[in-house]
Amino acid sequence: MSTARQVARERRRKRRMMWGTVSLVAASVVACLVMALLPGDKDDTTPAASTTVAAAGEADAGQTLSTPSAKAKTSPSPSASRSATASPKPSRTTGKKKPAPAKTTPSAHSGSATASLAGRIRSGTDYQGVATAYDAGVGDGACGFGPSPDMMIAAMNTTDYQTARACGAYVHVRAANGRSVTVRITNECPLPCAPGQIDLSQQAFSQLGDLHLGRIAITWNLVSPADAGTLSVRYKTGSSPYWCGIQVLNHRNPVAALEVSTSGGWRQLGRTSYNYFLSADGTGCGKAIRITDIYGQRLTVNGIAIRPNVVQSTSVQFAQH
Repeated sequence: MSTARQVARERRRKRRMMWGTVSLVAASVVACLVMALLPGDKDDTTPAASTTVAAAGEADAGQTLSTPSAKAKTSPSPSASRSATASPKPSRTTGKKKPAPAKTTPSAHSGSATASLAGRIRSGTDYQGVATAYDAGVGDGACGFGPSPDMMIAAMNTTDYQTARACGAYVHVRAANGRSVTVRITNECPLPCAPGQIDLSQQAFSQLGDLHLGRIAITWNLVSPADAGTLSVRYKTGSSPYWCGIQVLNHRNPVAALEVSTSGGWRQLGRTSYNYFLSADGTGCGKAIRITDIYGQRLTVNGIAIRPNVVQSTSVQFAQH
């Protein structure tokens, strides 16, 4: 009896073991199937994430590896567009340079220079300034005219004196009180005499006001006197056929130019601040002289010999303006 029960128990234990084994195998098979499907996705995802992180780190660090090279492919496109915009810049610069020569027009400058022979002091123009006074002595001054026959003379400020261009000019000076005087420019008033300022002889200043005033506001303009006689010419001391200085005196209107006759035609001489026209090599010395005033009038004088420091009269004079 006991043996039969033992055999039955043993059979039941074996069946349980068998079903347990089957269950374990089945579970293993299921597990394998599940692992075959799921682990592959996990393996593909994990390296991809690490690669992305690595690539981001390389790009931040400025490395030029595979991933940054992809950025390099995009970066040249803006640089290419910059070079495309940069290339027209030289053409624009070149375009700007082309008008530059047009700004410099010597012919226009020369034309404006010859348009007025008068220089700074011009006819028909009123100038504002102040009048001061000085002791003119015998009336000689920077213009080198020598003693003056009268003391209605003045010194022009350096700016308007303009390298003796103002020498011999007749100027009508008016004060605010209504008084006026006409003076001849025989001297230069150096700095600090300002543009527009005229330093009158004491005799001329007294025609406008008391000398104790010192300074008087004035308006002045160029005039052409009615009674001027005839002009004269003087060769400078030391003049010869090899070097000479020529001066014009007693001219009604300011002298703008002096030319001498040469075998090749008229030659214009340069003017000095002491009011002589010089021929440094002697060309034209002792020959015909042509004198031009600020209005363009030309007077030709013949027969003036080289006689240094001698005033030689002529029979000509500029017309009144």
